[in-house]
Amino acid sequence: MTDDDPTPTAGHDPTPTDSLRRRAVTVLAAALALVALILPTDVNDLTPAAFLRIPVEGLIAVALLLALPPRPRRIVATVLGALLGLVLVLKIADLGFSIVLDRRFDLIADWAFLAAGAEFLAESYGRAAQVGAVVAAVAAVVAVPVLVTLSVRRLARLVAGHRGVSARVATALGAAWVACAVLGAQLVPGLPIAAGTVAAGVYDRTRQVNAGLHDQERLRAQLAGDPFRDTPGDQLLTGLRGKDVLVTFVESYGRVAVEDPELAPEVDAVLDEGTRRLTAAGYGSRTAFLTSSTTGGGSWLAHATLMSGIRADNQLRYTNLVRSDRLTLNGAFKRAGWRTSLVMPALTRAWPEADFFAPDRVYGAGDLGYRGPTFSFSSPPDQFTLEAFQRAERAPGHAPVMAEIPLLSSHLPWSPVPPLVDWDDLGDGSVFAGTNRADRADEGTRKAYRNSIVYTLRTLVSYVERYGDENLVLVFLGDHQPARAVTGEGAGKDVPITIVAKDPAVLDRVAGWGWQAGLNPAPNAPVWPMEEFRDRFLRAFGPQSRTHS
Repeated sequence: MTDDDPTPTAGHDPTPTDSLRRRAVTVLAAALALVALILPTDVNDLTPAAFLRIPVEGLIAVALLLALPPRPRRIVATVLGALLGLVLVLKIADLGFSIVLDRRFDLIADWAFLAAGAEFLAESYGRAAQVGAVVAAVAAVVAVPVLVTLSVRRLARLVAGHRGVSARVATALGAAWVACAVLGAQLVPGLPIAAGTVAAGVYDRTRQVNAGLHDQERLRAQLAGDPFRDTPGDQLLTGLRGKDVLVTFVESYGRVAVEDPELAPEVDAVLDEGTRRLTAAGYGSRTAFLTSSTTGGGSWLAHATLMSGIRADNQLRYTNLVRSDRLTLNGAFKRAGWRTSLVMPALTRAWPEADFFAPDRVYGAGDLGYRGPTFSFSSPPDQFTLEAFQRAERAPGHAPVMAEIPLLSSHLPWSPVPPLVDWDDLGDGSVFAGTNRADRADEGTRKAYRNSIVYTLRTLVSYVERYGDENLVLVFLGDHQPARAVTGEGAGKDVPITIVAKDPAVLDRVAGWGWQAGLNPAPNAPVWPMEEFRDRFLRAFGPQSRTHS
């Protein structure tokens, strides 16, 4: 058999099994090439009808291969196959990111998410799962381009061996493509039958890369325009003097938790009951929404966005931001005389980015004194995290403290959920022994998510009841919406945010914000970009502000 003729050479009569095998391989090669050409990049478009499209790039490739002599044809087929294989790898990455983060993979900024994903697998499912996933991913990155290249080379030989049929089929499909393009025909909304996905995808990637390369210039301009950069400490946060201010991020606490018909009834009940209990204890609260810089994951992006007042929506921007001298909300408190701390219950290694948040003390997992079993994301229960912070930073006679505390019991995979125990029984966490087994009767991912959010919200209310006083100011908010498996399509990036305080003067300062009373935001509650919070907060609690932002 020659390189340009897929039929067997003389003297080698194929058996029926050989013929069937060759036809099957050819069909598989054609299917793989078609998938590479028209595979959608959004999981919501991944339906059988999405593959009933005509890829114009495939028709152009057939015409080019028909026009070339044998040797150049082999070279071009190899190059086209390798490039198409890389396109397919990127499309698969896009699908993965659309499932978790509800967006496409960013060639410039998203490589760090791969390491974060591997870390998540190790901490949530064990080292074996991490190694297996990494090996599978590396194998796929190598195997997919190779298989697509071999497929395109095989199809090139088929086209060369059946020139007349190939030309007629390509002409007919080309005419159909033109007709569908003129009519705008679609079987799946947003996916034209006359497909040009590879060309459009390359163009989008070019724009994405160009935007990423120029983003540092935009970031420098934002950093230079900081209105609080040189504000003296005695003019910062004067409305909170003597207060302990806790900024607590509730992992994956998104708008879906308080509005989805299947999730909201239990979550809303906890928030409404918490409002009643805290009101009875003398506390007031105000609630609204912030639009996070991320969704489904990348909590650190949201943390940096809120604290810095600059939107960090990808890893490259985050890296450049935390290398700057931007005044964070933490840093403003420190400049104004507060002791600042970061309580990081999942931190198990060096974290140089911590300096950006100006902490006097960082509490990692090993500093909390936890001796019980780990739960979701290999972290201690949120109740223990808050208790450990209380012991370390809010003992009698302590100096005013500002703390940033991510609470992780509602982190994917959302199971098992710790029990809420008596605060006096927490000790070193041994009380949780035997309670970290996943509930096999659980009804699925959405219920597990809801239960984890309910647990953390109950824990926060209980903490205020137990340890709150005139000087406690609690800010709790979601970092981002949960993964699309919970939110569904088009959920947005809004997360609830609440301020709780016993001193009415604190809430008087934010009266002009229009936030709603209580812990439970209504659908019409105000919505701010998350990056606006720092400046509004600093203005509200500055020396000249009383009831306006």
